[in-house]
Amino acid sequence: MRWDGQRVGASSDGDQPAELTLFGMESCGRTFDTPEFHGMTFYEVRARTIINKVPAASRVPFQWTINPYRGCGHACVYCFARRTHEYLDLDAGHDFDSKVIVKVNAPELLRKELVKPSWRGEPIAMGTNVDCYQRAEGRYQLMPRIIAALRDARNPFSILTKGALLLRDLELLREAAQVTDVALSVSIGSVDAELWREVEPGTPSPQARLRMCRTLADAGFSVSVLMAPILPFLSDGPERLEETVRAIAEAGAASVTPIVLHLRPGAREWYLAWLARLHPELVPRYQSLYSGGSYPPRAYQQRVCAMVRDLTERHGVGTQRHNPRNMAHRYPLTG
Repeated sequence: MRWDGQRVGASSDGDQPAELTLFGMESCGRTFDTPEFHGMTFYEVRARTIINKVPAASRVPFQWTINPYRGCGHACVYCFARRTHEYLDLDAGHDFDSKVIVKVNAPELLRKELVKPSWRGEPIAMGTNVDCYQRAEGRYQLMPRIIAALRDARNPFSILTKGALLLRDLELLREAAQVTDVALSVSIGSVDAELWREVEPGTPSPQARLRMCRTLADAGFSVSVLMAPILPFLSDGPERLEETVRAIAEAGAASVTPIVLHLRPGAREWYLAWLARLHPELVPRYQSLYSGGSYPPRAYQQRVCAMVRDLTERHGVGTQRHNPRNMAHRYPLTG
């Protein structure tokens, strides 16, 4: 493992630290006696590298990422990143939601890597695997120092998030946007409150994310919204799609990118188990729709995306003026 032998000492701030060896790494496991972290364990490690090169085979439009966390308290039942926990000898289900790896030295390590002669200042994407503004960030506060490092290096970056905690760092983001390209994207798959509680129980509500989008837009950022994932037979109906696109337009989004649910191994088993508990009548339809693999048939995806495209034109998404310094890239859904 990248972090083998990197030990973090115990603190005396009232939490419950325990030094241990976990999946080959020396780490410090902590639990916090607060309601928002009930049942969760955080494993603090010291990473050896923090700017990661994306494999060439990946279907993404960026080459470099920063992931200060592994695992995610959002507990999204569909998260494609779930299987990455299996590489740590943890399971892709409950462990992914409740056992979070925290790279506590990420900001300091980033400053060192940004000044290396070999680094060419290429754009860096964040939030593309697990959310860098998940609840743990409220405790560890890694992102302000990460953004400050990127700002000081004038290095372009992007952030994709479901976490309204990003607004805490708005002033830092404004400062960074004065000297480099900053792209901000918000993930909002549906504005249906009942469905949100079922599939994304650890996230801020869709309404909170829409308010964040509006605040960012009013601050001059060109905010892209990933309408993702669109869930077959749950959020793909014409009325549901229009309700969501209308709300996104009213929130001042510059663009909308629809992404239909994909079910990779790890996420597939967890999602179908959830579906069998809450919507058992849909299990046969999903098995048929996803019989060809992780993605539904191309014709289905094209039909749904065409409906969203028509709705964005009807509701005038992107008609507002925004700060031209800010990029608008498209990224796959985060967990």
